[in-house]
Amino acid sequence: MSDKSYHILVVDDELSMRELLEFMLSKEGYSVSCAEGGRQAISMLEERHFDLLLCDIKLGDITGLDVLRASKKHSPETVVIMISAYATTETAVEAMNAGAYDYVPKPFDNDELKQTVANALDTKTLEHEKKILDDELKKNLHFGKIVGNSPAMLHIYKMIRQVAKTRTNVLISGESGTGKELIARAIHEQSERRDNPFVVINCGGIPETLMESELFGHKKGSFTGATQDKKGLFEVAHGGTIFLDEIGEISTPIQVKLLRAVQERSFKAVGSNQDISVDIRIISATNKELEQEVIGGNFREDLFYRLNVIEIKIPPLRERKGDLRSLAQHFLEKYSRDMGKEITKISSYAIDLLNKYDFPGNIRELENLLERSVALTNTNILLPDSLALSIHKRRWIEGIQNRRYDLDQVAHGVALDNILEEIERAYLQKALEISNGNKNKAAELLGISFRSLRYRLDKLGNDV
Repeated sequence: MSDKSYHILVVDDELSMRELLEFMLSKEGYSVSCAEGGRQAISMLEERHFDLLLCDIKLGDITGLDVLRASKKHSPETVVIMISAYATTETAVEAMNAGAYDYVPKPFDNDELKQTVANALDTKTLEHEKKILDDELKKNLHFGKIVGNSPAMLHIYKMIRQVAKTRTNVLISGESGTGKELIARAIHEQSERRDNPFVVINCGGIPETLMESELFGHKKGSFTGATQDKKGLFEVAHGGTIFLDEIGEISTPIQVKLLRAVQERSFKAVGSNQDISVDIRIISATNKELEQEVIGGNFREDLFYRLNVIEIKIPPLRERKGDLRSLAQHFLEKYSRDMGKEITKISSYAIDLLNKYDFPGNIRELENLLERSVALTNTNILLPDSLALSIHKRRWIEGIQNRRYDLDQVAHGVALDNILEEIERAYLQKALEISNGNKNKAAELLGISFRSLRYRLDKLGNDV
């Protein structure tokens, strides 16, 4: 059941719809008030606070969009969901631009509407909790480009605050693209070393023959090509932080030399007998299971324990889907600004589409997708049809179109419902592709009504 402290205002000029929504939402545990018109709704909004406003677009006196704007003026923190039997892309865009959380067409599925309401209120709660945490952390903590308010990320923020005060070695583990370097930078920026160097070493990008020289430096003439003395990156990082990215990629011989530098904070440059001592904080990162690498004999156990004094594990994006909306909005705003566009919002239906994808490339892949989508869209809101998933979709559609159904297979038994669903999905996608996402035009091309198209899309899911 939902939190009974949530108060919802339902606005609809049809008595039967008000009664249905009041019964359905009250049964979920919400406190529900109703208004039969827009002016009554605005008066109620001025008199008391509502956590969520569920408002029809078409009302008897003024429009639902007028109520939406009034709500944002009098109570900006109230979450607004618009509903309408006259769904168009234009009204959806206008509602979202005016600050609506979502736009739900009639007839709606009761369970889906309840889930949309729950998601909206969950988002409101998480944003409130994150604001409280941010207010606390802003006293001595600025996370820079780190985005996310899931429980996992809130835990990581607390760890950053704790470890930043120490000089303890930290190991950050996580799949590629999860933002390990951002975490390392946040630790450095919140530490007393913030005004000193933050030196990044990509251990997987330096040839083994050059690794020792890159890390510890070399003396002139110590090997062919060493025409002058060179400081190593450990010495460059003196007073600051050194970040050893993808530490699991270094070879065993280099691990031996690195172990002494980690233990003693001193080392010898290639071709020199003189020790160089440094004051550095060491943060490492890996996308490998280093414990398994130790067991397999690929990584020194003593070095592993020296580096892994405190471990921060970053979950993959598929395990923190609660952050997907805020991440997508962050990248949307970033690339809209960079490209001089005014794309202000991403619809929840587009978020639903993204949620169906596991993002094996994690945040880096999501960022790349949003950059492409912003570059290609011509509207000021990112709808599902605007997402630059066309390459994946086109390959999938071509696979369906090129398939040849063998009628003789009927003799052995077939899954007719699955076959028909594949065909229906392919035709819907092709019509949307030809119409550039215009659902009214797509319905005309398929010889069906707009409502029938909407029903079929909802039935097959937002991945169409």
